[in-house]
Amino acid sequence: MKLNLSPSLIARAYADPLSWLNLAVDLLPLWAILQFGWGATPLVALYWLENLVIGLFAAARMAGAGITQLAKGEIAGAAAFFLVPFFCFHYGAFCWGHGIFIATFADQTLGLPSPQGLIGWALGTGPHMLWFLGAILAVNLVFFLVDFIARGEITRTKLDAEMTAPYGRIVTLHVAIIL
Repeated sequence: MKLNLSPSLIARAYADPLSWLNLAVDLLPLWAILQFGWGATPLVALYWLENLVIGLFAAARMAGAGITQLAKGEIAGAAAFFLVPFFCFHYGAFCWGHGIFIATFADQTLGLPSPQGLIGWALGTGPHMLWFLGAILAVNLVFFLVDFIARGEITRTKLDAEMTAPYGRIVTLHVAIIL
């Protein structure tokens, strides 16, 4: 597979201020390592928390796509009434299971914790974790409002595409846990 990273493509991508915002937030874990001495546990916990944020916005995008499809007269949009709750359960179950594994590998004896207990544990794994999670939440909210709503992506996407989009992150964490 050949990557097409031409200078003009990169220039176009970073002409959008949202790209710079995203890059800044993506570099925050590096700052956490250098400034606060974060190790593997808080970094993986932050990735896990980011999966939760991405799942939240994926559900919102699914609902928006379904409503838009219905408004266009596409009956497929009605599937959102089933698929959004199903996605929340299915994606949430993967996240919950991964959270248990991550906490167990970090030598925590949590037993079978609640999702809220896992979130509390993850937030306590590194100094200022809540601020880092807040930055991730904020940038995802900006992308949702600007790209998805204001720039009209909501009118061009489909429910099924939005449902499957975040699962790549789940597979990544799944493979990392197995290895």
